[in-house]
Amino acid sequence: MRRYGPAVLLALVGAAILRVSLFSELYLRYVQEGLRPYLVVSGVVLVLLGVVVAVLVRTDGEDPEHGHAHGPAGPRVAWLLTLPALALLLFPPPALGSYSAEREAAQRAAQGVGSFPALPSGDPVDLTLGEFGSRAVYDSARSLKGRTIRLTGFVTRGDGGTWYVTRLLVSCCAADATTAKAEVRGADAPPVDTWVTVTGTWRPRGALGSSAAWPPVVDVTSVRRVAQPDNPYEKR
Repeated sequence: MRRYGPAVLLALVGAAILRVSLFSELYLRYVQEGLRPYLVVSGVVLVLLGVVVAVLVRTDGEDPEHGHAHGPAGPRVAWLLTLPALALLLFPPPALGSYSAEREAAQRAAQGVGSFPALPSGDPVDLTLGEFGSRAVYDSARSLKGRTIRLTGFVTRGDGGTWYVTRLLVSCCAADATTAKAEVRGADAPPVDTWVTVTGTWRPRGALGSSAAWPPVVDVTSVRRVAQPDNPYEKR
């Protein structure tokens, strides 16, 4: 049975990938939505390879040369490689949260001040944290001024009781995540990592394009707890 270790490992990894990409939306914790077809194909290929390897092993029997070269310890160690795949299959890791957000230093080089497209009419206007931050820090037309905005993200904490509504931005996958956040004033902080929708108005501070303008501030009129969205990340 030990000689089937590589086949089992391939099948488990493939099944884990299919579980998070084909049979659920869990893949959105790790990669962008557009990568789903590639994950599904990869999972199917790995499962099929596992089946092929198992058939070949069963047909050809154990390779005597390899059996003598590795001995009993080799196959036993190989079986340990199934544990990470089994863990991914049964217990997928959660999406990145406050710990990941706080690891990124709040240092923003000026990206060039300019004008942005007009915001939609009507209040409140729903914005991503990334768009809100860009307009607050770099928009020379001050399009946020006097508007009621609505932001959704998870709670992170700062020094002295400061708290933020935060979102992680990704280009491809969770490995390249960066942070977008807004300091919340006028309401008590929910527990860290709680998902909330905040409604309020932008409070200007600092010169455009300067580090003093980051992170932007929102004076809130309401804070509402919400469920984590299927896709917890914003596209960068």
